[in-house]
Amino acid sequence: MDDPVITREGLERLNDELDRLKTDGRRDVAERLRHAATSEANLAQNAEYLDARHELIALEQRIARLEGRLGSARMVEPCIGNGRVDVGERVRVRDLASGKRLEVELVGPLESDLSAGRVSVASPLGKALVGLRRGEIADVPTPRGRRSFKVLAVEAPEPA
Repeated sequence: MDDPVITREGLERLNDELDRLKTDGRRDVAERLRHAATSEANLAQNAEYLDARHELIALEQRIARLEGRLGSARMVEPCIGNGRVDVGERVRVRDLASGKRLEVELVGPLESDLSAGRVSVASPLGKALVGLRRGEIADVPTPRGRRSFKVLAVEAPEPA
């Protein structure tokens, strides 16, 4: 997968974030700038104004980055029911060394969020899982050596 892929849900999440940043985010920062500009005559020494300017720069960079990523991403749909692990599907696995179970949703690199259980297909775990079937073993290179995960189930993604 050379070009970045994204699921329909990921595309919606990122588009929602982009819309929120362009409307609420810009409005909030503009209000902070207006308030800070009226509080002190010398803007070069106004810490509140300078902080709001830095926030505006970071906001505009995030907007530009999201627009660029969304413009180059290719939306993919999971092939539900084919028995193989695809982008956009939930996968339950068991670590063969520790016995711990893990449930992840495989997503494109633009939408990965480990805290939400979304793992990128570009990550070592994601690469190892794509294409496997229930019962097969994924060997994953990690900084502490190889780890093996057994695929317990392949399911449709949870509705957003």
